[in-house]
Amino acid sequence: MREIASKGQLRWSFARWAFVTVPAILLLGFLSGRVAPSGADNPWYIALSRPEWQPPGWAFPVAWSVLYILMGLALAMILNARGARGRGIAVGLFALQLLLNLAWTPVFFGLHLVSLAAILILAILALAIATTFAFARVRQAAAWLLVPYLAWLSFASLLAWDIDRRNPQGETLVPSGATTQIRL
Repeated sequence: MREIASKGQLRWSFARWAFVTVPAILLLGFLSGRVAPSGADNPWYIALSRPEWQPPGWAFPVAWSVLYILMGLALAMILNARGARGRGIAVGLFALQLLLNLAWTPVFFGLHLVSLAAILILAILALAIATTFAFARVRQAAAWLLVPYLAWLSFASLLAWDIDRRNPQGETLVPSGATTQIRL
């Protein structure tokens, strides 16, 4: 036998990683979204001027759920690539962009920092692009799983920029009696 592990063993190893990474990333995304009310549940957000080309509210949780699943699968592929050159850098970049991703919802919907959120999403996009290239050096399929995420981040960056442009005083639209909508 010339292989270190059989194809079946490799599939099970990937599955074990996926059983951890996919639910973990979905849970973190869900928890980030629960920190502050978003969409129609947020009176501050409703008061903002938003572009007519913005998708309906239901599209955001659906899109993010699919994207988090794809991200979890991509991460599982990289974690399963034991001994691969560049694996550590790829995982580090992924963790950093995910951390910023999870911070975006509280910054925008909770703290009402529209301009900072627009800058933050550009940083997330830049790190996600770097992550995708780092993943491609380890496993091409993992990089391809991140392409929908890059497309969505590009769209979300345009949306955040347009909301920021339309609402130069967006931070001051705080509902009376509150300075933040973050739930602890």
